[in-house]
Amino acid sequence: MVNFRALDLNLMRVFMALQEMRNVTRAADELGLSQPAVSAALGRLRDQLGDPLFVRVGNGMAPTPHAETIAPAIAEALGRLEAALVAAQPFRPETAEMTFTLRGADFFSMRLMPPFAATLAREAPHVAVRFLDSGRGDLTDMLETGELDFALEQPTEVPGWVSSDLLFASPFKIVAARNNPAIRTAGLKSGDELPLDLFCALPHALRSIDGTMTGMTDAALARAGRKRRVSLVVPHFDAVLEVVARTTMIASVPVQLIANMHNPGDLLVFEPPIPIPTPNMQLYWHSRFDRTASHVWFRTRLLEEVRMRWGSAAA
Repeated sequence: MVNFRALDLNLMRVFMALQEMRNVTRAADELGLSQPAVSAALGRLRDQLGDPLFVRVGNGMAPTPHAETIAPAIAEALGRLEAALVAAQPFRPETAEMTFTLRGADFFSMRLMPPFAATLAREAPHVAVRFLDSGRGDLTDMLETGELDFALEQPTEVPGWVSSDLLFASPFKIVAARNNPAIRTAGLKSGDELPLDLFCALPHALRSIDGTMTGMTDAALARAGRKRRVSLVVPHFDAVLEVVARTTMIASVPVQLIANMHNPGDLLVFEPPIPIPTPNMQLYWHSRFDRTASHVWFRTRLLEEVRMRWGSAAA
């Protein structure tokens, strides 16, 4: 039986570092400890919990089934303890030293993060941000283990312990090259509705993080008894715009992607010929940080930046 009174909180931090890094050396670097100190802590954990916890596989360490079972509960407990301690202290962004980890589509990293980074540099010069691609990992798992602080995502089903706030409604627009021959022949100009027959006849470029060759536009077309031809799938929105500007392809993209473009001259923007459901992009985080001063400050500034950046397109 585990003697809970003998458990050292620092051992739990070592456990979570090993669970995330899967390597003693990297875990030691993450914790600011020596490799022998981490190995010794792992030995104490093994003795107290009666399980190897992590076994060597190649150059790394793989968690045992028991370690995988207890990891979410340990992450939750450490997170709640950290939140309670941090919440009890006043938050001063100008002196705070911490790292926030976010994930989202590339148009957030390309369009939102540069101005937001400038804001942080002025107000919180020692706060760092890691921005991960939206295709990485499972949202709820990453929030639960503390690997992720915030996610900027399309609406998704989440458990009750995940909090959220509306970022903005994200209607779709259709983009095409200014010199697209078929569009020039049709005499269309930016702001027009693209005719359905032409929309279906032209080749399409699609952004997909997992290679799927269908999206919300295809579902909308199917409801109208029509289909389109997807000729290229790429994992980044900016690649879609580049492809469209250089070819006869068109694309359905979120309006925020083309708002405030640096070089809009190569593209025409049209209204879609069919109703495409408008997703309400959400900001997600773990509810244990609902009242944590540093998280409240960060997400408030992030939401302000979103709404300043995209104005009436935001919530």
